[in-house]
Amino acid sequence: MLRREFLSVRNRLTDDDVDEAGRALAERALDLPELAHARAVAAYVSVGSEPGTTALLDTLRVRGVRVLLPALLPDNDLDWGEYAGPDSLARVRHGGKMALFEPSGARLGPDAVTAADVVLLPGLAVDARGMRLGRGGGSYDRVLARLERAGVHPRLVVLLYDSEVVAHVPAEAHDRPVHAVVTPSGVRRFAST
Repeated sequence: MLRREFLSVRNRLTDDDVDEAGRALAERALDLPELAHARAVAAYVSVGSEPGTTALLDTLRVRGVRVLLPALLPDNDLDWGEYAGPDSLARVRHGGKMALFEPSGARLGPDAVTAADVVLLPGLAVDARGMRLGRGGGSYDRVLARLERAGVHPRLVVLLYDSEVVAHVPAEAHDRPVHAVVTPSGVRRFAST
């Protein structure tokens, strides 16, 4: 129900709204010290009305950052590939799910994410504790569990619209808080992390 509400608001955004928010979001995110010093960043390619990531991905790449992008596996886990610019992406439809843009080059394996200094997470909302509400597929829960098992602690940053920073979202025992949220109007850090 809550996920549907957030998606409904996003679906009312115009292409211009999404583009403008994406540019502002990139500007804010690129000011983060975590991204300024990162050697490798795990990110994602936004689709539909998600806050735009294209400008952010391209600028990170130009800065010499190794950008890892996910490729959805049949079991909803994520494999990873390197971003080499817009021409390195392929539009992939997974069954009845939405089409995603995934890296078309060599697959690096699900554990490649453990090399990231920062993981940029998609989501639908984040609350005052830093708990992220995802789409419900569990792909990023697996990523976070993989990072924990590997004993690595990259900075976790979620990219959202301003209206998606809320007082409370439901959380389960396996959920982990993010370190920060970036929205078009700014950055909010969470004390619990």
